[in-house]
Amino acid sequence: MFFAPTIIRLVELNASVHLLCLSEGNYYNQGAQRKKELLNSCAVLGIPASRVTIVDHRKLPDDPKAEWSISLVSSVIVKHIRAHSFNMVLTFDGRGVSGHANHIAIHKAVSHLASTGQVPDDCCLLSLVTVGLLRKYISFLELPISWLLSSCLCCVIGSQGYRKAKAAMICHRTQLLWFRHLYVAFSRYMFINTFQMIPQGPKNLKIY
Repeated sequence: MFFAPTIIRLVELNASVHLLCLSEGNYYNQGAQRKKELLNSCAVLGIPASRVTIVDHRKLPDDPKAEWSISLVSSVIVKHIRAHSFNMVLTFDGRGVSGHANHIAIHKAVSHLASTGQVPDDCCLLSLVTVGLLRKYISFLELPISWLLSSCLCCVIGSQGYRKAKAAMICHRTQLLWFRHLYVAFSRYMFINTFQMIPQGPKNLKIY
């Protein structure tokens, strides 16, 4: 739900957007329903089901208290990158936007891949910037701040894009608790995404 502005803009530019989800969201035993909701939400945003991959692994539970294996997450992600020859990967930063442990584990895994030179040369890695609570909930009024601050990528959508992002969010009916309605109404992530580059280390060189 945090990446909607970027997905919408990339789809408008006819980019081939894929989504990799590392769990079925089964924390409340609603995994099957949440899988359907995710596919419906992606369809609204312009990502067909054929480009959505949902991982169901017993060692990657949907649980904010679970500690995901960085090596396992790294393995899943790098295989997906290589299988599809992606030239860009968008993921969470070290604070995971909402502070969710699973989001943070994904960032650690991608950072590990970057620092150990396991990502293809032509693939750039970008992390979605987590902003403070005040900036997070002033909606589009946060735009001047994001525009002035340095970032590698800034994606902004207007009212039409917001309506699409809202429609996509509403697809996640099992997650629409009262505070998520506030998110839809006031979060800057419904309008604005800013990204920073994840630095990549030296590639593994082999001399024969």
